[in-house]
Amino acid sequence: MKTKPWRCTLVVAALLVVFSLPATAAQINIDVNNTMKPGGAEEAAIKKFKEVIEAKSKGRMQVKEFMSGQLGSEEAVLELMKIGQTQMSLTGGIFRSMFSKEYDPISIPFYLPTWEACRAYFDGPLGQKIKDLAAEKGGIVDFGPQKRAARHMTSNRKVEKVDDLKGLKMRVPSVPIWVDVWKELGTLPTIVPAPDIYLAMKTGQVDAHENTLVGPYSRKMWEVQKYIILTSHVFFPWHWTASKVWFDKLAPADQKIIREAVAEATAVGEKAEDDMDKYYAEELKKNGMEIITPELAGFRQKAKPAIDRALKELAPEVDAEVKRISGIK
Repeated sequence: MKTKPWRCTLVVAALLVVFSLPATAAQINIDVNNTMKPGGAEEAAIKKFKEVIEAKSKGRMQVKEFMSGQLGSEEAVLELMKIGQTQMSLTGGIFRSMFSKEYDPISIPFYLPTWEACRAYFDGPLGQKIKDLAAEKGGIVDFGPQKRAARHMTSNRKVEKVDDLKGLKMRVPSVPIWVDVWKELGTLPTIVPAPDIYLAMKTGQVDAHENTLVGPYSRKMWEVQKYIILTSHVFFPWHWTASKVWFDKLAPADQKIIREAVAEATAVGEKAEDDMDKYYAEELKKNGMEIITPELAGFRQKAKPAIDRALKELAPEVDAEVKRISGIK
């Protein structure tokens, strides 16, 4: 039986429509992982990311949020991203120590003096090395940092200068460089599991600890501590990351949407973090804690031997870059 000419025309037209559709027309699902509970600056950022992605893609790209470590620890999610089993994560700095330890000074207390200095480091040539090694060794695309609030001290002793730290029993996490720096500063570092911090304060096992302000706020530390000391000794950011094997398969237009969404989400997350940090400070003051701004130059000077020991484990160019950023000669 002969095919009618008009039917041939319709088939050809249909095929032309199918093959002329852009590669980006397929549905794209994006899981975004984070270990924190809902309600914080992290969730605010991820929700903004979802909003921007779905709006710019006109619903073709869909984002699903996984908070509270639903898909596992940071390390577990990094492994999933490496093999393309999950797409994105707002993750901590573990990947830096895993893949680019020699270029990572961020966790050294009293070294990078401000958040602006930290961001400048990540935006500079050594920050690019971290990105390159994350991609090469970990299969991770690092889009850059998102601010997390500075870590400070709380204490039952008034601390205004570095000499006031002498003999202070201070709870620190089991991070060797942190233990070394606080010991150099004159404290007696004591390892106490995080859930036991309040009891350790109440019983006098320790007299001080360090954390972001959400720590003393959420633990009602005003019941067992008198002072907040604004040391700003570490800025330990989140990073927006993606699975490289997944991201590389996306069309350039879709990659562009993701990068733009990350930039907008980062701005929202950082504003939320700043707003919440101010709120915690006000609430801690309302509950009777006194906030002290100490003389930090003395802290940095006294910590220098421990900082120098830590720098021996890093690439030689790290210290030169930090000095350039910080304006130190």
